[in-house]
Amino acid sequence: MNTILQIQNLSKTYQSAERTLTVLENINFSIDAGSTVAIVGPSGSGKTTLLGLCAGLDRSSAGAVALNGIRLDELSEDARAQVRNQHVGFIFQNFQLLPTLTALENVMVPLELRGEKNVQPQALELLDKVGLASRAHHYPAQLSGGEQQRVSLARAFSNKPKILFADEPTGNLDAETSEKVVNLLFRLNQDAGTTLVLVTHDLELASKTQRILRVKGGKLVSDERTGV
Repeated sequence: MNTILQIQNLSKTYQSAERTLTVLENINFSIDAGSTVAIVGPSGSGKTTLLGLCAGLDRSSAGAVALNGIRLDELSEDARAQVRNQHVGFIFQNFQLLPTLTALENVMVPLELRGEKNVQPQALELLDKVGLASRAHHYPAQLSGGEQQRVSLARAFSNKPKILFADEPTGNLDAETSEKVVNLLFRLNQDAGTTLVLVTHDLELASKTQRILRVKGGKLVSDERTGV
């Protein structure tokens, strides 16, 4: 299989007063295209920082990040943003929908940023896939948490990403809604053939992926195949 993401000797440090805070230290792994991977670990272990570096949202202090063969650590912030728009989808714990836009308009944004034309039918089709076609013209404040997360799913898949990063995608949802969102996430991911990398505290959710990376104290402590 092709490698979609390669992480080599990745470290992230911050200067705090007179001391250096090491958040990630010498992380190494690669991810195959089309696979599903969970990153787990206790709070403060560095897993969300790791996800941000993998996605090009932040720059590492040392080491290399190659996404779809492109070295993110060598790019400017604008160039990384362009790579994200072309290749990456995101799902966040707090949904990150634009409050002044309707559900439909939120899904249309990534398509419009890519310069695509006649994007409304595509966005409507995606909302239909997540069961929200009837709520297309509602604003985020008029939607439940589960509905907002389903809109964010539709938005994440709108630019047909090669890789999808999800940061605690069920963290703000109740158990029943979480199950629905998770099933939808994996079904959309399978249909699109997208690589999925998610950060979660939920070990049951992690067990649904093909591989679990465990981070503790800023270090990768285990890399396990689940047999899924």
